[in-house]
Amino acid sequence: MIRYLFLFFISVLTLYALNNSDILHRANTLIKSDDKSKQFRAYNDYKNLYLRSIMGDDKTLKLDALQGIVKSGKKLHIDVKRYSYELSRSELKKEKKHKFRVKSSYMLQSTRWQDNVLILSFDKRLDPSKVNYFTIFDKKKQRYKYVFDITTAMIHSAHTIGNANVLKVRIAQFKTDVLRLVIENDKLLTIKYNVYSNRLRVTVNSSKKTHKVKKSKIVDNYISKYTTPKRLDRNKIIVIDAGHGGKDPGAIGYKKYREKTVVVAVAKKLRNILKSRGYKIYMTRDGDNFVKLSHRTQYANKRGADIFISIHANAVSSKTANKVHGVECYFLSKSRTNRAKRVAAKENSADISDMNFYGKESFLNTLGSHNIVASNKLAIDLQRSMLATLKKSYKNIYDGGVREGPFWVLVGAQMPSVLVEIGFITHPMEARRLVNSRYQKKLAIGLANGIERYFLNN
Repeated sequence: MIRYLFLFFISVLTLYALNNSDILHRANTLIKSDDKSKQFRAYNDYKNLYLRSIMGDDKTLKLDALQGIVKSGKKLHIDVKRYSYELSRSELKKEKKHKFRVKSSYMLQSTRWQDNVLILSFDKRLDPSKVNYFTIFDKKKQRYKYVFDITTAMIHSAHTIGNANVLKVRIAQFKTDVLRLVIENDKLLTIKYNVYSNRLRVTVNSSKKTHKVKKSKIVDNYISKYTTPKRLDRNKIIVIDAGHGGKDPGAIGYKKYREKTVVVAVAKKLRNILKSRGYKIYMTRDGDNFVKLSHRTQYANKRGADIFISIHANAVSSKTANKVHGVECYFLSKSRTNRAKRVAAKENSADISDMNFYGKESFLNTLGSHNIVASNKLAIDLQRSMLATLKKSYKNIYDGGVREGPFWVLVGAQMPSVLVEIGFITHPMEARRLVNSRYQKKLAIGLANGIERYFLNN
C-alpha cells in the first residue's frame, strides 16, 4: 500500500512565507538525503511549488516542480505517472535550470527616512506579492528584529541607514534574488508598511504595548523551531467539527473504543484552549448527536468561519492493526490514490446520501486551487505542531504526513478546511493514548499551536 501520497506544501515550517527560490533550494538539498522523511519533505515542497506555479502561471517554476516531483516520487515509490507525462509535454523541458532565478529583478535605487517612515525606491513598479514580512526575537542580543524580504530584488552594496528612533536598520542581499531589510530595536515597535508604485514605505512607531514577547518564541519561519507564536490579532472565527456522533460511532477499535467518543473529547479540549487564547469558537457538535456531513460545512459557512477543522481517528483492519499508527492531516482534493480513497471511504460512509457518486466526482473536477492551497498550508501547520507537541512527552510518535483526498465532510467549505486523523484507534498503544485525557490535551495543544502558526503566517 502506498505510504506516501500527494501533498503540497512545504516544510520547515512552513510555509508560504518563504519565497519560491528558498523552497526549491531546500527541496533540492533534502532530496539528496537517504533519509525517507527528508525525501518526503522534499516531495511536499515540490508539490507546493507545483501548486504555486499553477496559481501564478509560472511555467519555469512549474518545470522545476515537475522534475522534483518525479524524482522524489520515484525514490519514495509514489505513483507519479501523471506528473511524468505532464513533464514530458512541457515546452520548457530543455530550458537550462539555475539554482536561483532572478526574473525581471528590481534594483534598489535609494533609501531615505521621512520622519518615521523609511522609503525604499526601486527602478520600477514593485509587486506587493514580492514583499514578505516577519519578526524575530534575538534571544542572545535581547533585540526585536523586523524583517522584510523583497524577492527578485537586488542592491549594489549592503549598507546601514541611521535613525534616532531605532537601534539599527540594515539592507543587504540576503540571497541571490532576495533583498533583506532588517530593523532592530531593544523595545517593541509598531510596524506598518505599504507598496505604492515603485516604493516600499515602512512606518515605524514605538509600541504602546506593555507586554513582552516570550524570549523562546522566534517567529522567523525559515530558522525557528516549531513553537507557539505570540499573537495579538486573534479576531478569528474557528469551527471545530468532531467527526461522526449519535447513530454513527465512527471506527470501533482496540478494546471497542469508539471514534466518536475520542474525537469529541479532543474537540472540546481544543475549543477551551482556543477560547482561552481569545478566538471565537463554534462546534458542529459537543454531545453525542448525529450531524449530516453536508450540514457541517454549511454550519461553518453560516458562522463566517475563517477555518474549519474536522477531527477524526483512523482505523485499519485487524490484520495490520498492530503495525499501522500515526497522525495525519488531509485537505480536500481530486486525489485518487488508494490510501486517500480508503481513508476517505471510512469517513464518508456515515452519510453517503448527501451526494451520489457522479455528483461527487463532478464536484471534485470543479475544485478551485485557492482554497486547496490555503487548506494545504493549514494542514501542514497542524501536522507539524501536533508532532512537535506530542514528541516532547511521548515516544514512537509517527508522522503519517499531510495528504490530499476526497473527503465529503470538507465539500462546500468556503474557507480553508482540514480533516485531522489524530491517530489509529485500532493500534493498541495509540488507542490507549487516544482515550487518555492527558494525551488528548497534548493533541489539542498541538492543534491550537498549529492554528496560531497558520494565522501568523497568513
